[in-house]
Amino acid sequence: MREDNRPDPDALAAALTTEGRASLRIFLGAAPGVGKTWEMLAAGRQRAREGVDVLIGVVETHGRAETEAQIGDLPILPPKLMPYRDQALAEFDLEGAIARRPALILIDELAHTNAPGSRHAKRWEDVAELLEAGIPVWATLNVQHLESLNDDVARITGVRVTETLPDQVLELAGEIELIDITPAELRKRLTEGRIYRPETARRALNAFFREGNLTALREIALRRVAQHVDADVRGYMRLNAIKGPWPASERILALIGADASAEAVVRRAKQLADALHAPWIALHVERPKDGLSGLLKSQGPKALAATLGAEVETQAGRDVVSIALEIAARRNVTQIVIGAARPRRFRHLARRFWARATLAEQLLRQGSDVNLLVVPSTAERSPRRFWPRLPRAPLPWIAGIGVIALVVGIGELSQPWLNHEALGMVFLAAVMAVAAFYGLAIGLFAAALGFLSWNFFFLPPLYQLTINDPRDVVALVVFGIVASSTGLLAGRVRAEALAAQGRIEGLRRIGLFSRRLGEPATEDELMVEIAQQAAALAPEAAVLTDTPAGLTVRALRPEGSPALDESSLAAARWTLARQEEAGSGTATLPSAPWRFLPIRTSRGTVGVLGFRPPAAGLLSTPSLQAVLALADQAAVALERVRLAAEAARGEALSETQALRTALLNSLSHDLRTPLTGIRGSAETLRASWERLSEPTRQDLLASIEEDVGRMTRFLSNIMDLTRLEGGDITPRLTGLDLAPLIDAVCSRVPGALHMAVSVSEGLACRADRSLLEQALTNILENAVKYSPEGAGIRLLALEEKGRVIITLADEGIGIPPEDLAQVFDSFYRAKHGDRVAPGTGLGLAIARGFVQAMGGTISALSPRPDLPRDGLPGTVITISLPLAEEIDR
Repeated sequence: MREDNRPDPDALAAALTTEGRASLRIFLGAAPGVGKTWEMLAAGRQRAREGVDVLIGVVETHGRAETEAQIGDLPILPPKLMPYRDQALAEFDLEGAIARRPALILIDELAHTNAPGSRHAKRWEDVAELLEAGIPVWATLNVQHLESLNDDVARITGVRVTETLPDQVLELAGEIELIDITPAELRKRLTEGRIYRPETARRALNAFFREGNLTALREIALRRVAQHVDADVRGYMRLNAIKGPWPASERILALIGADASAEAVVRRAKQLADALHAPWIALHVERPKDGLSGLLKSQGPKALAATLGAEVETQAGRDVVSIALEIAARRNVTQIVIGAARPRRFRHLARRFWARATLAEQLLRQGSDVNLLVVPSTAERSPRRFWPRLPRAPLPWIAGIGVIALVVGIGELSQPWLNHEALGMVFLAAVMAVAAFYGLAIGLFAAALGFLSWNFFFLPPLYQLTINDPRDVVALVVFGIVASSTGLLAGRVRAEALAAQGRIEGLRRIGLFSRRLGEPATEDELMVEIAQQAAALAPEAAVLTDTPAGLTVRALRPEGSPALDESSLAAARWTLARQEEAGSGTATLPSAPWRFLPIRTSRGTVGVLGFRPPAAGLLSTPSLQAVLALADQAAVALERVRLAAEAARGEALSETQALRTALLNSLSHDLRTPLTGIRGSAETLRASWERLSEPTRQDLLASIEEDVGRMTRFLSNIMDLTRLEGGDITPRLTGLDLAPLIDAVCSRVPGALHMAVSVSEGLACRADRSLLEQALTNILENAVKYSPEGAGIRLLALEEKGRVIITLADEGIGIPPEDLAQVFDSFYRAKHGDRVAPGTGLGLAIARGFVQAMGGTISALSPRPDLPRDGLPGTVITISLPLAEEIDR
């Protein structure tokens, strides 16, 4: 395909990507009952007879005897039972399949939705993981389950398919086998009860399985398989550097020029693509001679092609024929559609003297493998200009005259030592400079003026427009030819430079838009930024979006600009509804003072970008191109912001759900246990008070008191957590003497009376007394809870680098390394094998919240580095708080 006959790098990269992945074969059907599962099982049994280790991962026979018989002696993977609403659902066991690692696994109903709690939400995701694990898969699928066809299938059959999968799943398949039978045969199977039970079959015959529905679904399935085969053919051609096209399938290429026939070409290519059921491409080649006006004229046809479903491509270059044929060969195009303007008068006479081939003739001569369709233009072609367009501004003309006058002055001053032949070269340089700066028209004007000036001022006889010497005749002719050619070439170079500069400026603006529109985090901020960027290109700009209240102006710049009038709003509504430009400078509602562009995302048109052209008329071509690019970038940025907002809402909802579940679990455990103890103790006391001894009664009463205290601490923790998350805690920081505060904490926690305490004398920190006392109490209770009875607990408080460091070290069971990062999270409790201490998982979370609210930090370390390795690892909790210079009384 390429000139050096080397494989396409993209095709090689794609081949390398799929090389390490196992193969997927999809048995595709147009409707249920065509025999997909039967065919898959039959082919699987054949592979098993060949010695291949075939395993049935999941099969749905729906009670069909023929399908069940095809299972034969093929082994079936036991299903995984998933509990759901008081029942157990049998699902595909992905973990078991990966552990079993068969040479081939058969998976039925690829679009199936897995039960909640499964590893993946969809069965096709299970298949994707199997492929990544190197296990080949055969699977079945009905075409109506493809996501892109959901609306079409609903319109055809009247049934909305709820279980769908992305179309990209088909791209994972190395093979797609179409299982096809005629609608009449399928309906016959249904009538005979070979698909559904008789009562269900009768209803289905008059609903989903109508003959017209089945015919339409069959056509869709055939097209999908044909598209997959076509992609395989093109991939093979690219991988093996085979020059196309191969006439295996039809593909249309429409050449869009900057002339009146462009829209007719687009419409005719669309009609041809629909008739052949073929994809089509719209190509526009930016030629330097077309200039910026050509770019502007091509915008409308390109937008029309995109609206009609074409793949629009733009390339820059001079040779339209070679570019078109290169794309045709690379994309396997079989039909090229071009436009032809109405023939000019006397053209047949001109061709006798100037035998220049037309675009159609060049394509036919060089592209013998493609068909060519020439679309005549119905528009009257403007007469050909033999002279370049003359500038209207006076400055270029004044500059041309000034430069020639300057050369004349230089020649007059240097005439004694510079002959007139050498001076002619100076005139040529001046002509080239003028043409390079001001274009071809001014260059030709300067050439003519320089010719006359050289003859009048420097060729004898001087100051007369006469020529006496034959050599001067030759010099003048050569000067005229060279000056005109130089001006022509310089003008063309200038046009190409301006076109390149315009493209570079466009790329710069696109980069600027991407950077500026990537900064806003909210949709409102983004709307303001879009309007701000558009206002830098036009006097006024606005962004409007569709809301429940109708089309609403979300941003208007500059601030204080007058509101949009009714005609402008009508144009904006048209743009939103039709996805077409409207307003000033367009064919739709041109009387409106504003012009509107659609903001299209993958979800459709979500808004419009409007701008008011300057009072002098339309925007310049570069500015208009920049606004068009801004609309595209705005769509991407808006999609990003909305997806980010949806992701944030989903994450918040997930966190809220997790918190709610943890809270309910904690309530069910930490309230039910003490309530059960209280109830049992109270019932025992009420029923057997007289028979119980005094020590027993006291023990039961103490148990009730302990359980009530446990419930009180739990509810207090819940209230503290609610206050923390609601931001209702405002610490009152004072200078606190740590020694009496730590003594009070030790007295509140049972089991901590004999712990080792070391506090520097007079040590004070800036903290809230109640918050710090509660935080230390929670930490100490946690240490006592997770330490064996009699284990040592040490509390140390000292000053270090202007901070107060409080360290509490225990000799308990410690914290696993993987839990250290989460040990301060709400409702999180580290697990140690089968042992989980009772509690809510809120104590350390509340301690962290209180400490951070006071401007401190808290951290955990486990195992303790000072304990022997053959014992329990222990844990160290460290709190750092600001040092207080003095104690507040």
